[in-house]
Amino acid sequence: MASFRDNPTPLTSGNARVKNARKLARRSFRAEHRLFLADGPKAVEGALALSGCAVEVFATPEATEKYADLRVAASSAEVDWTPVDERALASLSDAVNPAGVIAVCRFVDRPADHVLDGGPRLVTICADVRDPGNAGTVIRTSDAAGADAVLLAGNSVDAHNPKTVRATVGSLFHVPLAVVDDPAEAVRRAQAAGLVVLAADGAGEIDLFEADELLAGPTAWLFGNEAWGLPEELAALADHRVRIPITGRAESLNLSTAAAVCLYASARAQR
Repeated sequence: MASFRDNPTPLTSGNARVKNARKLARRSFRAEHRLFLADGPKAVEGALALSGCAVEVFATPEATEKYADLRVAASSAEVDWTPVDERALASLSDAVNPAGVIAVCRFVDRPADHVLDGGPRLVTICADVRDPGNAGTVIRTSDAAGADAVLLAGNSVDAHNPKTVRATVGSLFHVPLAVVDDPAEAVRRAQAAGLVVLAADGAGEIDLFEADELLAGPTAWLFGNEAWGLPEELAALADHRVRIPITGRAESLNLSTAAAVCLYASARAQR
């Protein structure tokens, strides 16, 4: 059983295992090996709790002492806990102030049919969402609102991008995730799963504050790109277009804020 390395000497940045893990900063290398890095204690905790996800944990001696509970969790999951020095850890992290612990993980995405199986009641569809922070925040908000799945569709950012992973604060490991090449296909699959697809659209015909009856049923929220929103042909595939009323002078809400408002409106109506 592999849990802790017998050799307690921290590995350096020149070590072959560290150098190989560092290559996971590249999307092509992540995709080829279906591995990614989860940086920080919350992400590592989530990875260790998800069966079969974590492959290895790198930690500085200081972090090993500070996060003793994570080391115990790694032992229970039979995941190697590998000590590294500060420079080696910094070479694996893109954070300004690394927390000292980072895990190599297997990809968490699953086929869309799998995450939509079992009668979901609340699903998030992101179409061409490009910003890692926005995507990660929407995944985190979906988790908090009790969503059953998140679909990243079209030219959306890589869900396993280090910035996306960090922005989810561990929620990437909590809510089922699928990647769908075609946003229209994501909408059709959600509808086939019995969900009413609601396009978040500032010009929508339905006011969110007057949509409780609609929101009480199984719904999938469709959100578009940060800059240009939803293309007309994609919004037309939704069952309804819903607008968030703006009573002040702001022109609009940003993506992550709009997603939070819509998802929590559904969560409230369904509960």
